[in-house]
Amino acid sequence: MKLTGVANVTQAGAFDEIIDVRSPAEFAEDHMPGAINCPVLSNEERARVGTLYKQDSPFAAKKLGAALVARHIAEHIEARFLGKPREWKPLIYCWRGGKRSGAMTHILRQIGWQACALEGGYKAYRRQVVAELAELPPRFSFRVITGATGSGKSRLLEALAAQGAQTLDLEALAAHKGSVLGGLPDAPQPSQKMFESRLLAALRRLACEQPVYVEAESRKIGQLQVPDALLDAMRASPCLRIEAGDDARVAFLIRDYDYFLADPAALKEKLACLRELQGGETLARWNALADARDWPALVAALLKEHYDPLYKRSQGRNYTRFAEAPRLPAADLSPRGLNQLATEILAREQTRGDE
Repeated sequence: MKLTGVANVTQAGAFDEIIDVRSPAEFAEDHMPGAINCPVLSNEERARVGTLYKQDSPFAAKKLGAALVARHIAEHIEARFLGKPREWKPLIYCWRGGKRSGAMTHILRQIGWQACALEGGYKAYRRQVVAELAELPPRFSFRVITGATGSGKSRLLEALAAQGAQTLDLEALAAHKGSVLGGLPDAPQPSQKMFESRLLAALRRLACEQPVYVEAESRKIGQLQVPDALLDAMRASPCLRIEAGDDARVAFLIRDYDYFLADPAALKEKLACLRELQGGETLARWNALADARDWPALVAALLKEHYDPLYKRSQGRNYTRFAEAPRLPAADLSPRGLNQLATEILAREQTRGDE
């Protein structure tokens, strides 16, 4: 690729490094996959320049901004770039491909590096994400893993991936297990934009000619929304129905949500979100079980009174091929049992492909 100082989104893979010069807050909300953050304005400085632009004049804001940007570019060169070879090719972007990325690109090119600014900046990348997420999902052949809450669907995806199958783990990308109790104790959910960036990166790694296993999801995973094109493709795809007994599901959930066992108060706070659906009397009974740390009884009650009725109402309505899904008994939801189930599923797929 001949470098001219400007590149478009489709050329990003030709560069040695992608540098996001936006503020740390902008970077935290979303950024191009693999990008490093070398802000030329801090969060506070960006706000200060913006205020000056509005309250004083564009000229005054540009003077201050230029001084701050030049200072930070020098800091980044000294701290991060002095060891780069002459052949180094960084792609640099800011919000719209304007002054921030233009300033760093100009200085790096004056040094002799083959730096390019991303035409249109992050906004161009974001448009590309939205367009691809609308266009890519129908290309794939999904196999949707269904099953009542506690059937080990997410862990089964992990087992399938470990055996070489293509998987799309939406809950891992969303940092959420998909229910009112699904928030992870050590990982906040990403922004919607970051979720979509992660999702697109995952889809780009998949081969269209091979099946992709994915867990049945509702429209939202925690606070994040699954893009319409992907949800539509999943809901029209063949399903696999995992059937596990109540005791196995209760034992699995106690293992998989063990962090709640150490903090009943946090669990009760989450359950409070169900007051309008279940009523105060039911919630009081659940809270009493949590206070008593009677986890088997509490989990069994949650399944019977809340999760299982939801599952029965939603799967057949949302997944058009759910009724024809093969039923796969799963008496053992331990890692060993789920590995065996994954083996059986892949053998079934192979048989299907040989027919």
